Amino acid sequence: MIKKLQIKFILLSMTALFLVLTIIIAGINIVNYNGVAEDADDVLAILSENKGSFPSIKNRGKKSNELLPDMSPEIPYESRYFSVSLNSDSYTVNQAETSRIISVDTSKAIKYAQTVISKNRDHGFVDDFRYMVQREDSVTRVIFLDCGRKLDSFRDFLLASVGISIAGYILVFTIIIFFSNKIVRPISESYEKQKRFITDAGHEIKTPLTIINADADVLEMEFGKNEWLEDIQKQAKRLTSLTNDLVYLARMEESSDSMQMIEFSFSDLVSETALSFQALAQTQGKTFLCHIQPMLSLTGNEKAIRQLISILLDNALKYSPDNGTVSLALEKQNKMLVLSVTNTTEYPIPGESLPLLFDRFYRIDPSRNSQTGGYGIGLSVAKAIVAAHNGKIQAKAGEEPSLQINASFPI
Repeated sequence: MIKKLQIKFILLSMTALFLVLTIIIAGINIVNYNGVAEDADDVLAILSENKGSFPSIKNRGKKSNELLPDMSPEIPYESRYFSVSLNSDSYTVNQAETSRIISVDTSKAIKYAQTVISKNRDHGFVDDFRYMVQREDSVTRVIFLDCGRKLDSFRDFLLASVGISIAGYILVFTIIIFFSNKIVRPISESYEKQKRFITDAGHEIKTPLTIINADADVLEMEFGKNEWLEDIQKQAKRLTSLTNDLVYLARMEESSDSMQMIEFSFSDLVSETALSFQALAQTQGKTFLCHIQPMLSLTGNEKAIRQLISILLDNALKYSPDNGTVSLALEKQNKMLVLSVTNTTEYPIPGESLPLLFDRFYRIDPSRNSQTGGYGIGLSVAKAIVAAHNGKIQAKAGEEPSLQINASFPI
């Protein structure tokens, strides 16, 4: 249990860290990429206003030909760009201006322009070139700006940020694994003390309970039966049963790894255990149904599995109403063996109560304690047995008032 808690803590911590790093890295790089695109669009807007070129120095005073306030005056000399003018009707090439770039000749410029026109978009990226489509009355002009250096810087930053994040993630993972033992150690020690206390207290309680039962039997032989002695004997038996269950539960959680596992006939074991409960159901006026798939084998502890079946059937008979129905089923589903016990109930079971059924001492209806004679610990023992066999147990509520408990075991 403590090992599983430690693993869950590590997984939760690393998942949270992964999500935070992903959001941070994605956010920073998206902002970085948008910054490259926006800066390029600002330059392309000026080129578009001046029909594919920067305004000359003598014309900078005109409002339409001015650079943006935050734009460096060196931009016209640093930028590499080209443009292609097309006929608006047939998209035939009228002119290709490539004097401001060396890496692109006229034929390449025309191919880039045709690619942009086929995309039917006014702006975007083609390779490392940011483009903008300018439409006039008879001419469609496609202006391209070389963003290779900025995109290279963006890619380098992206790879560096991802690499540093992965390295940091691995480092934090190592640190968490190292310190997780220290973090769960107080919980582990407290849990071990609790189990030790239950086991020790259980053994200490058994002695006085045995004496009480023996004394009650002696008094019964001397004075005969009376309601006081019967009540003492009844409560002593209930307390003995509770003590045995608590000790067994503590042992199951403490030594589940050391249980002797052998292969046995699961179908035969379920059939044998069900026989004793069929007679009990008949005496209570309840219907008992069985559907057991034959020839199913399970590797596990036969004694513990027998107790699991008994707990589930006993629980179903206790909490089914008069003239109710209890059904037992065992079948193979994919790579799992599923043991199902279903019983009708007087009232629908709330959905929020289903996960709590396997908690110690939990009762849906505490007022029925005196009627059923249980303490609400049986399903906790059942859960421990299933967990010791690497299985899963869950409770479901049916459409009609009923409760189904499924215990599944890997083959």
